[in-house]
Amino acid sequence: MDKQDDNCCQSPVEKTDQEWRAMLTPEQYEVARRKGTERAFTGEYWNNHEDGMYLCVCCGQPLFDSTTKYESGTGWPSFWKPSDAQAVDVENDNSHHMSRTEVKCSRCQAHLGHVFPDGPAPTGERYCMNSAALKFEPRDKAK
Repeated sequence: MDKQDDNCCQSPVEKTDQEWRAMLTPEQYEVARRKGTERAFTGEYWNNHEDGMYLCVCCGQPLFDSTTKYESGTGWPSFWKPSDAQAVDVENDNSHHMSRTEVKCSRCQAHLGHVFPDGPAPTGERYCMNSAALKFEPRDKAK
């Protein structure tokens, strides 16, 4: 396991629905707080190739390092592992007549996307995330 980021997994963030709505755009709110999904190839980061960290749009927790991002061909930002295993929570998602594994921010429980067992080595996992649930911070600005 990687060295845990100093900003990862701090105390939980809890806000009212009204507070989340006030701080997020309508799309960010729909995706992160209501488990929505943005359309493929429309999100801000699906084709981002800059060096840096992807943070939770709701609480700022570091989630994914750009060094683990890869082109999955799905139209969503895809990573083969989180920056820290404790940065995300996973749970079964049987919505929409499908069986998937939902990925959430461990700090604020924001819906991020889903993880699938068809990713590249070394993990074999594809963390298929919604751009609307992420905030990118270039490496030169990252702590």
